[in-house]
Amino acid sequence: MARRVSIGEVTIGPGEPLALIAGPCVIESRNLLFQVAEALIEIREALGIPVVFKASYDKANRTSFRSFRGPGLLMGLEMLAEVKDRFGLPVISDVHKESEVEPAAEVLDALQIPAFLCRQTDLLITAAETNKPINVKKGQFMAPWDMVHVVEKIASTGNRKVLLTERGTTFGYNNLVVDFRSLPIMASLDCPVVFDATHSVQLPGGGKGASSGQREFVEPLARAAVAVGCDALFMEVHPSPDKALSDGPNMIPLKDLGPLLEGILKIARAVRGERG
Repeated sequence: MARRVSIGEVTIGPGEPLALIAGPCVIESRNLLFQVAEALIEIREALGIPVVFKASYDKANRTSFRSFRGPGLLMGLEMLAEVKDRFGLPVISDVHKESEVEPAAEVLDALQIPAFLCRQTDLLITAAETNKPINVKKGQFMAPWDMVHVVEKIASTGNRKVLLTERGTTFGYNNLVVDFRSLPIMASLDCPVVFDATHSVQLPGGGKGASSGQREFVEPLARAAVAVGCDALFMEVHPSPDKALSDGPNMIPLKDLGPLLEGILKIARAVRGERG
């Protein structure tokens, strides 16, 4: 059975309610962060789902060098600290290189390793040495059983607070596919498992210089992942996804998140044998 991992006051793992890691793909402005955080608080209170706030201060792996990347490390962390202080939500963001880890760990409740960097030993070790929880996105090129080596790298520092996230596997040109066998396989590595419902419907590089996506498949894939038994869902949301500066085609409209989660939580409670 996988161990539990706490991100701030949110505990993720066996015996815990399904958790939600959510927020806009990239920090576009303070107003956007506050608008999304306020909506997430309302959803948390209405549905009883624990929430961790996610937004990237830098999107370092955009398809084109012309694409918007975010405000950068220092300004981005400052805004995430404001979200944390103002709304009381634990916060998580991506780190891309070792030099980012120390300042990020001073603000963030958990550090996230992007999928393309999940095998970067020095980055994993440096992040783990902060003793913060580490959420590692499984690379699109990785078999789930090979994530054992990622876990071992982090655990070599004495840090066992590891979450593993499924976000689809490279299938063909500009396409990903989800193999739901990966969820129990990664759970067998003694880690809570997160399902990234929005990046799993991404069409990488499929938008002529940007990634495209198939937002309409987020809900069925999320339902399937919860039925299989994931411990948390990762969903990127935006008030107006079609106007978003990153990953708009696969993000969920903020207004649709609550209704979408209502049905998913019924599945989660049935799987967990909970009432309500």
